Amino acid sequence: MATVHCLGSGLVGAYVARMLSQSGHEVHAYDLAMHAIPGVKLHVGDVFSQIKTLSEGLVINMLPGDLGHQATRELVRDGRQVVDLSFAEQTPDVLHDEAVTFGAVVVWDVGIAPGFSNLLVAEALREQGGLDRVEIRVGGNPTKPDGVWSYMAPFSPHDVIAEYTRPARIVEDGLAGVRPALDRRHAISVEGRGEMEAFLSDGLRSLLWTIPARSMAEYTVRWPGHIQRYIDLRNEGAIDHDRLVESWALDRTKGEFTWMEVLMEYNDESIRWTVEDEGEGTDSSMARTTGLVTTAVALEVLENPELLPAGVHAPEELPPRFLNRAKNLFREHGVHVQMTSSRTD
Repeated sequence: MATVHCLGSGLVGAYVARMLSQSGHEVHAYDLAMHAIPGVKLHVGDVFSQIKTLSEGLVINMLPGDLGHQATRELVRDGRQVVDLSFAEQTPDVLHDEAVTFGAVVVWDVGIAPGFSNLLVAEALREQGGLDRVEIRVGGNPTKPDGVWSYMAPFSPHDVIAEYTRPARIVEDGLAGVRPALDRRHAISVEGRGEMEAFLSDGLRSLLWTIPARSMAEYTVRWPGHIQRYIDLRNEGAIDHDRLVESWALDRTKGEFTWMEVLMEYNDESIRWTVEDEGEGTDSSMARTTGLVTTAVALEVLENPELLPAGVHAPEELPPRFLNRAKNLFREHGVHVQMTSSRTD
């Protein structure tokens, strides 16, 4: 049994804490306010005032946005082992030299996308030796459109809004480039759901500099009409982010699902992975698909503490055992994962 400290106990954080407790570890959760989590010791209060007093053990950073980056920076300077799920605009790779100096180990972006998507891309690159095209499409949405926003935020709504405002970094003809947020909208067909819509978002992150490919892009998936509604309000100068947070609040009485497609092409072949989940009981699909990847990475680090050297590690730089652990957890918990291959000519 090891000690694990979970910073943040939101939708995903509470799920991860519970999964690790059920795996037999002593788990502590820290947040300003929280509900009881079975088997987890709760610490209510300002997280940053508690970071310096954490006992030995693995730290899982599940704080939102820039708060998450601030916490990881402090943990690096304390020489901690960190699994970082926070999604700040400033990525943790900038802390690599400090991590080496202080003997810290950080594994970052350990959700479904980025995270599981990165692990799949890395596997394809290892097996094929090169990739021509990588496209990732992902979204968590209500099972049925409602004619208004047709959306509920499955994690921090402020982080969702950043997807709509932050320019999207892509790769074209082997060179990194930037496109406006919400660019390249197009209809897609999601099996069992019908027509949905995808648009560019800034989710490639570390893949931009770790994976050689001629073309790479990540797209967010929503029901038709959602993003046009946002664009219309934006163009009218009527966007109120606080009201959006209220409008996009998760309604646990409504069905929801998470869907991801990772398409990779090389020579005349293509590989397509799909992941889909509708949640289980009170656990949302995004908590499960994101949290199980985080749990898989945490368990590997806990069981093999000397596996990774000091420094900051992106998911695609991890050994294949991390991907295998995540796949196994998905299957054990009933998350649908499928791979198909075909020729592109």
